[in-house]
Amino acid sequence: MSHSQYLACRVGHDDLSRFIQQALAAAGADTASQQAVSRALVTASLMGTDSHGLRLLPHYLQALQGGRINGSPEMRFEQRLAATGVLDADNGLGHLAGYRAMEHAAAMARQAGMGAVAVGHSSHFGAAGCYALAAAEQGLIGMAFCNSDPFVLLHGSQAPFHGTNPIAFAAPVENDDPYLLDMATSAVPWNRVQQYAAIDRPLPPDIAADGNGTTTTDAKRVEALLPLGGGSFGFKGAGLAGMVEVLSSTLSNMVHGFHLLPMGGPDMHTPRGVGHFFLVMHPDAFAGQGEFAQRMGDYLRDLRGMASSAEAKVLAPGDREWQTRRERRAEGIPLDHAQRDAYRRIAEQYRVEPLSEG
Repeated sequence: MSHSQYLACRVGHDDLSRFIQQALAAAGADTASQQAVSRALVTASLMGTDSHGLRLLPHYLQALQGGRINGSPEMRFEQRLAATGVLDADNGLGHLAGYRAMEHAAAMARQAGMGAVAVGHSSHFGAAGCYALAAAEQGLIGMAFCNSDPFVLLHGSQAPFHGTNPIAFAAPVENDDPYLLDMATSAVPWNRVQQYAAIDRPLPPDIAADGNGTTTTDAKRVEALLPLGGGSFGFKGAGLAGMVEVLSSTLSNMVHGFHLLPMGGPDMHTPRGVGHFFLVMHPDAFAGQGEFAQRMGDYLRDLRGMASSAEAKVLAPGDREWQTRRERRAEGIPLDHAQRDAYRRIAEQYRVEPLSEG
């Protein structure tokens, strides 16, 4: 079944941003939180990261209303050394925590060449690439990491231990879109499984498992994910997930992901205590002024110039996302049937002007 068969309608990104902010306001989020969430969700949806884009809004609204997430947090930043600091997110929305932390990290990088911020008492922040990208858009190198509740098998295990624990890296490129790598350390993000389950779409093989630890392509039967590398080479993904865990939870003095409450479930009252870690580097502190972005351009020209196989075109990290962004800015962001129905229910429940569907 082709992707087009799941498409219900398309919406403009400006209208989507308006809708998200109005719904969040109705659920009790302050202006800064509204703007951060809409920025992250629309950015992800424009780039085709549908699993971490607009489909997450219903969850955030539910968590705000239940009290799990603080809609008007007093986030506190403390700089420890010349290039390090910690941010207490006050159980606010992770998107606001992420963008705030990147602002502090970028400020330190401009002064000291590097800036690193550990974030504690936070919540789900959507797509990690949004925060790395925020640095690259300022001519800086950015990295973002986050832990999550256990849903990924260790290599050779039958029970989940790590979360999907993403890694994101972005760098500026002269006269081009940034280099952008955004990946889960699991074989597939959990939100992608939820997206497929909502529209009865089968999963690829060897990426997810049922309650017995047996691989399955039925998204509705999935109770665990395999680490990056699948059944044969999952030790690589498991190792990367551990690195992310150490940076995200240990440095921020949070419990590690094995003890986190699940993102979903009946408890939408208790804060989860998610941890993040952000690193920003100023290229001019290493190379001459402007030379890094120029060298990145040279590197990517060589990469894209490599001969491709008949089955696939050689792409750099971010190429597919920037192409999708151009298309979706012009044509609109697609909603599948489940997302369209969810947004119609939100409009009714929160008395928000519905999206203009095309």
